Amino acid sequence: MGNKLSAGRKRQKTRVSPGREKRYDSNDVSLNFVDADDVLDFLCEDYESLRATMSCGHAVTPMSLTAWCRRQLDEGGYKFVCGQTDCDVEWPFEEVQKMALLTPEEIEEFDQKIFQNVASNFLDIKCCPGCSSRVARTDRCDQNVECKVCTAKQRRTFTFCWRCLREWNAAAPSKDCGNGDCQDPLEILESCPDITFEVVQGVTGCPSIRACPTCGLLVRHDKTRCKNVVCLRCKVEFCFACLKRTSECADKDGSYYARCYSGVAPRQRDIPVWKMT
Repeated sequence: MGNKLSAGRKRQKTRVSPGREKRYDSNDVSLNFVDADDVLDFLCEDYESLRATMSCGHAVTPMSLTAWCRRQLDEGGYKFVCGQTDCDVEWPFEEVQKMALLTPEEIEEFDQKIFQNVASNFLDIKCCPGCSSRVARTDRCDQNVECKVCTAKQRRTFTFCWRCLREWNAAAPSKDCGNGDCQDPLEILESCPDITFEVVQGVTGCPSIRACPTCGLLVRHDKTRCKNVVCLRCKVEFCFACLKRTSECADKDGSYYARCYSGVAPRQRDIPVWKMT
């Protein structure tokens, strides 16, 4: 996340141009205004906005908070932590959006950077079914995953099933989410019927569902047209029969409607993990 800076460090003062500074509304009763130093004004910008306290109790202005959080993202972070020494409180993105008065453009910028940084640190990422925010899973064996955004918003622990992407309904801790039709992706790959292409010649024994070889998303072929498909998540085009990228398969075979030179790939026994760079 980068090194924290001391609020006492002094540099030459500069002023934000009038009209460009984001300022708190003094009539906003949801904010706790205080007569205190802006602890995140590391460059001594001397912002004119009122000071309000974060959940950790430290006073900030929307401009200093925006700059500090953007710095953490620029340094590869994906969480927002207070910049004061000996304060490791993590602020939810929802709190940052409110207290930094983030514009729609800034929210989109921050969201994209969070996703990119999470992707470079974790291997498993999915969208929460409750709020659509991106959630990273650190334990690939655990299907019960918490969304901190929904937990903060609903003021209760919100968890969802990593397999079926629905809220976890089990009454007691279990490997089963409680959603009756939830099925393990590996079981789907193992049990799905074979496909018979309508116009592709010489292909037999090809499963009707594949895990995208790039990101692991389960993809079903509708039997029509050629043997190549484009994954809706990672946008990579691959051959449904041999599981090679279309460019590699076509380079060897030369046809989208004939049997692959390497034959039909066997049923997948594991789910590929999306490794984004």
